[in-house]
Amino acid sequence: MSMRPQLFTRGLSGLSQSSDANSPAEQRDDAKRNFLKTMRPLPTQHYWNVYFDRSDASVRRHGTCILTDSAPSRQSKDHRPDDGEYKVQLEQLGGQIESVQDFWRYNNNTPVDRIKMRESIYLFKSGFKPIWEDRRNVNGGSWTFRVPKTIGPDVWTRVQLLAIGEKLQSALGDSDQLCGVGLSVRFNSHLITVWHRDSSKQASVDGMLACVLEELPEELRPKAENYFYKRHCDHAGFKAPPELQAVLDSQKRADDASQPQPDAAAAAPHPEVTVEPPSAQ
Repeated sequence: MSMRPQLFTRGLSGLSQSSDANSPAEQRDDAKRNFLKTMRPLPTQHYWNVYFDRSDASVRRHGTCILTDSAPSRQSKDHRPDDGEYKVQLEQLGGQIESVQDFWRYNNNTPVDRIKMRESIYLFKSGFKPIWEDRRNVNGGSWTFRVPKTIGPDVWTRVQLLAIGEKLQSALGDSDQLCGVGLSVRFNSHLITVWHRDSSKQASVDGMLACVLEELPEELRPKAENYFYKRHCDHAGFKAPPELQAVLDSQKRADDASQPQPDAAAAAPHPEVTVEPPSAQ
């Protein structure tokens, strides 16, 4: 009787090649597990954090959110109901995402369809938080894409991949940065947002929109009336901390000064000229 050939597993550390394995199928399973263990993670260019924004409509407190480190701050983009009063719980979920494997582990285990009304989830670069008035966001803005809930999770996954794959970053203007992306649940739609740091860069504003529309397949692409851009500081609930408000005021004065001024002579009112009819002799 011929002997059963052993499974050839050169290069797979820790794999037993002894003949006392229960079956060839179990040997293959062991080989697969050990192969996966030897695979090196594919690192992302930046580290990322996931935040969950849980609204509490029972608490009537205007425009605040509470972070997990107990530091008070203002609320994040587009969470305010019509009366503008509610409380938010912003918490970081899990550990830091440092590789493609980390991303898929988080994404595959996050049931977007179970996120409740007016709750949100964010994928943001390490160092940024999904808050309008965060020091690194205060001069920024975001695109908002409204999509049906039936396709929201698919669009959300694709936009996240554009973020961690640096596709969105490459669409920005010089010296601008992508902050992160978010998904907020509404009654019959998902609002997917793309945040960047410098709203004064029109190249970034245009580039982000073009990137999202070009990369989404046609059946997932939102219609023109279902997306818009807005600076964080243009939201009714925006209120920068005092130390940052001075910076914003100074920047606004600088922007105003850089605008071309009308010619003084042209702007001056012209004297009214009255022509009297010649008097009768």
